[in-house]
Amino acid sequence: MELARFIIVPMKPIPAHHARVFGSPWEGVYGTHMESARHFGKHWHAVYGLGLLEDGAQSSASGRGAVDAYAGDLITTNPGEVHDGQPLGGPSRRWRMVYLDPGVLASMAGDPAATALLPLELTRPVIQDARLGQALKRLLDQLEYREAEPVWSSADALACEEALVHTCALLLEGHTSAACIPEVSADVRQVRDRLADAPLEPPTLTQMAQMVGLSKYQLLRRFEKSYGVTPYAWLLQQRAELARSLIRRGESLALAAASSGFADQSHMTRIFARQFGYSPGALKKTQAPAPLR
Repeated sequence: MELARFIIVPMKPIPAHHARVFGSPWEGVYGTHMESARHFGKHWHAVYGLGLLEDGAQSSASGRGAVDAYAGDLITTNPGEVHDGQPLGGPSRRWRMVYLDPGVLASMAGDPAATALLPLELTRPVIQDARLGQALKRLLDQLEYREAEPVWSSADALACEEALVHTCALLLEGHTSAACIPEVSADVRQVRDRLADAPLEPPTLTQMAQMVGLSKYQLLRRFEKSYGVTPYAWLLQQRAELARSLIRRGESLALAAASSGFADQSHMTRIFARQFGYSPGALKKTQAPAPLR
């Protein structure tokens, strides 16, 4: 009896692929973190994509032509733009992306109604822009931190919202079809005073913008021009001044940190040293009573 013969065909290994998706405090904004050897076929998204290629390289075809991107480059996609992607010069690549609903980016431009008639377009599929790259990395770090620490303080939320607005502003100013966002000369002292009055529970960036009738981006630009720092940075400085006052009055470092709105004593120490050049502990030692003779 003849035995049946079987031919064993080796299976191709499945390309390595690791993916994470993380949300945001805002509707219409989410992020991804991927390391993948896969060749993604032609596809499209209904949202804008802005990403940072962190390791490796990628070759892709987009609606704006065939492009190669390398570590440190920024990669973009427009809503409805068909594109693909595969590793270039190596087995894999790693990147992080933030995705924005069209309405989110339009709101940053200050006139959603106008951009609905003439949608914004990201002009290049690959961007080399150090300032935008730093802003995007800060935003992505904030979003991933939020995923790990779902209980956020109001100051954390303000920092994250500033990062989103700053990233979108740099994108709009340098890499889209949007008209320039007009400069404004509004008085933002009301915002500064509100932050001074409520350092433990600051308003959101949206609430601050509504106080003075500006877009969130216009507020950031005007506040920084007026006071040299963003509202979040100004808030941290206000908290550091409050902590210094409490320590000088004899409060413990832990209580001073909690009473000033810092997440913990180490957070207070970092901000304190950056602002004053010395640690809270060094200041505390000056309050020690003189030894008895």
